[in-house]
Amino acid sequence: MTDQPKIDLSPRVSDEIRKTTCYMCACRCGINVHLKEGRVSYIEGNRDHPINRGVLCAKGAAGIKQVTSPARLRAPLRRVGPRGSGEFEEISWEEALELATTWLKPLRETAPEKLAFFTGRDQSQSLTGWWAQQFGTPNYAAHGGFCSVNMAAAGIYTLGGSFWEFGSPDWEHAQLLLLFGVAEDHDSNPIKMGLAKLKARGARIVGVNPIRSGYNAIADEWIGITPGTDGLFILSLVHELLRAGKIDLDFLARFSNAPVLLDCDPKSPDHGLFLRDDAGRPLVIDRRTGKPAPWDGEGVEPDLRGKLRRAGVTHRAVMYDIAERYLAPDYAPEKVAERCGIAPEQIRRVAAELARAAFDSDVTLDQPWTDFRGVAHKTMPGRPVAIHAMRGISAHANGFQTCRALHLLQTLLGAVETPGSFRFKPPYPKPAIAHPKPHFRTAPGQPLDGPALGYPQGPEDLALTEDGAPARIDKAFSWENPLSPHGLMHMVISNAAAGDPYRIDTLFLYMANMAWNSSMNTRGTMEMLTATDETGDYLIPHVIYADAYRSETVAYADLILPDTTYLERHDCISLLDRPISEPDAAADAIRWPVIAPDRDVRPFQSVLLDLGARLGLPGMVTEEGAPKYTDYADYITNHERKPGIGPLAGWRMGPHGLTHGKGDPNAAQIDSYIGNGGFFTAPLPEEAAYYKPWNRAYQDWAVSFGLIDKPQPALIQLWCEPLRRFQLAAEGKRAPQPPDALRGRIRTTLDPLPLWYAPMSDAFEDPAEYPVHALTQRPMAMYHSWGSQNAWLRQIHGVNPLYLPTYWWDKLALSEGDWVRVTSSHGEITVPAAHMAALNRNTVWTWNAIGKRKGAWALDPKAPEATKGFLLNHLIHELLPARGDGMRWSNSDPVTGQAAWFDLRVKLEKSAAPDEAQPVFPVIPGFHLSANTQKTPSPEAPPPDGEGTP
Repeated sequence: MTDQPKIDLSPRVSDEIRKTTCYMCACRCGINVHLKEGRVSYIEGNRDHPINRGVLCAKGAAGIKQVTSPARLRAPLRRVGPRGSGEFEEISWEEALELATTWLKPLRETAPEKLAFFTGRDQSQSLTGWWAQQFGTPNYAAHGGFCSVNMAAAGIYTLGGSFWEFGSPDWEHAQLLLLFGVAEDHDSNPIKMGLAKLKARGARIVGVNPIRSGYNAIADEWIGITPGTDGLFILSLVHELLRAGKIDLDFLARFSNAPVLLDCDPKSPDHGLFLRDDAGRPLVIDRRTGKPAPWDGEGVEPDLRGKLRRAGVTHRAVMYDIAERYLAPDYAPEKVAERCGIAPEQIRRVAAELARAAFDSDVTLDQPWTDFRGVAHKTMPGRPVAIHAMRGISAHANGFQTCRALHLLQTLLGAVETPGSFRFKPPYPKPAIAHPKPHFRTAPGQPLDGPALGYPQGPEDLALTEDGAPARIDKAFSWENPLSPHGLMHMVISNAAAGDPYRIDTLFLYMANMAWNSSMNTRGTMEMLTATDETGDYLIPHVIYADAYRSETVAYADLILPDTTYLERHDCISLLDRPISEPDAAADAIRWPVIAPDRDVRPFQSVLLDLGARLGLPGMVTEEGAPKYTDYADYITNHERKPGIGPLAGWRMGPHGLTHGKGDPNAAQIDSYIGNGGFFTAPLPEEAAYYKPWNRAYQDWAVSFGLIDKPQPALIQLWCEPLRRFQLAAEGKRAPQPPDALRGRIRTTLDPLPLWYAPMSDAFEDPAEYPVHALTQRPMAMYHSWGSQNAWLRQIHGVNPLYLPTYWWDKLALSEGDWVRVTSSHGEITVPAAHMAALNRNTVWTWNAIGKRKGAWALDPKAPEATKGFLLNHLIHELLPARGDGMRWSNSDPVTGQAAWFDLRVKLEKSAAPDEAQPVFPVIPGFHLSANTQKTPSPEAPPPDGEGTP
């Protein structure tokens, strides 16, 4: 048998391992990248990493196929044919940057607002936002406006922080977890690990979602709620808890503004505002004296029953309004259950479970701490009800108030920052008043005097011109969307094409597939990008697009700046932006070029800094006018947002050597991160781990670490005074005042207490004609559109059917293999159908971003993604239907401007099977054929980040 071949049964996976941070979703897990002969051979989880502890999902492992994808852009491109034709010529980087400078420089010198700079899920928003500020344009935002800004804004205005990136369930101590609208694409590894801990301890999980997939499939109870009614369900739970007296009165009195005194005189110009002392501090009644006292006074014991008569005006505690509103019969289970699609008994049962878990479970930590009033506590009592939420409750036109209702529920239970409940991740908590306000006043050749995005505290902070018109192209921070801290990315192209409120010159996009799955009204968006005026010029004269892959949007740009993949560049996951902190530790991380690009591409962040230097932007050039930073790695190392505070917190230089948090730049900082596996973590003191907003130990630690400048304890804002200020303006009692057409909407939707109202589209569409709710959901194996062209992940989700519940499946007499025509007030699609029993009776859904346009992503035009895959986006318009009043309102939350993706209503009919999913768009001509064009990097092109591969 000597002629038998010898087989190596234990081949070496690699000859080198490099540790960095994953970018196949937003978990930011630690990964070990195995290299063999300089090529990526295998990716596994880093067991030492604080986020995933070695766990890695299919997306993370499939990262190897992202860095070898034939869809990767290979060189800068300049359009030579009409927009949408996909006809480009390759040019050098010098030509590309000179062309961009030629377009941008005149704008900065004359009208900076004519640049609209919007980015997708780039994870470097502290840099991109700073760049926009230095350019001087207010027209900047990232993807949050069409993702989860309702959740972020509601959390910060109410709690001082929000779910997911800035907060987490207490997986170690929770006895009950209530999940709202959580899909499996975001934060999946930490959530899976946390759910495993709960299951192992016998804790109970309740999932609230119209769709029973993923996490809801393993929940102990599934509540298949009707889309858009989560807020009504939550407030019914509040009703039941109040009626039963199952609320944490001590927590409400100490840590919320429930005892703060309100002006109760309807004739008063300050009706509904807080009574304040001469220093501007809200007042409560101190139970020790029966007299008014500042909320944060030393030793003050606020009274939830406080009342005061002063200068002829009655003032009373917010708690009275809470009790009166939510004890009303309108919120009784019998009143709301049918609309929510569930039984009254289920609402009562969940309320009882919440009460039992919160008040009958003994979770108390033997840890002394001192609160901001100077009161010493011997223990940390817990309320082991954890609540977690995501896009499912956020992407509705009532999502802001729904998220606030959820925070009200948490607060009534005492389930905020207590053992077993919701916990903040540093740098949060950070209340809205600690954030900047939006800046928008432009001047030729000058930067803005502050960041473009922020948190208004009243009408005086709106981004309006002298005549009251929106100052931003997306109309963020206007009367239409007053509290819009993430902007309205879905409205930029529509408003720019319409010249409403004005024309722009250059649209600069990064990693935002606006010509396909990242836009409502996909066909209309492509038409707007190619629309011309009476002279034949494009309505949007210049479009610059940066991406790593040949997405559909590439074909609609004039200049393409090709980005690297995530394993070929430096990235900074910063405490200035969206770090990887956990509740017990502040943490940040980097990516670094573990491999070198084989194409003529450059990291977008480095390109942005290069452009900034060419434009002479402040902070990006020296006094002599030379570039201040050679690349993004140089910026990460040496940039300071303020003295001692830079993008990375670890391994800075102090007076006596290395230090963490605050310190001078350290030339070896990135090397220290690489040597530590790509991350840095700073544990909190044990006495600072819980009760963070009110804990002196946490506040002092946050100051010492550089997260805040001074202690900033804050009450939970159950009554949101900024919202009341907008109502007063709409009532004519405060200046400036809104247009008459918006007064009623502002009075209704900007209520200072959480409320529920039907989605805005219900007033424009007939629910009887369109009786079915249609949702999209991202699968666990995909993340945004780039994952669905991955060679491995395509095998999991190569096509996407429309899932119908049993009621509609039987009603339409469907069988396996059938197709359905789906029609909305905007358009129609014809798609494959599938049956799913675990689904709300009047809801259909599909996976998001699976469908591709032919010719994009280097996929064969006959690929299943292009023939059977589809988008619901074709059915959704960025504007609500016309109502005969000459107005077309944005299809968005009226408070924050969040895109109302999940308010879509449709009607269904059985269809003969077409050859492929409808609608069909032409193959992008020439685009697919050029997708695999090879180009050798030009000799003058610098190595990535100026370093090459370490």
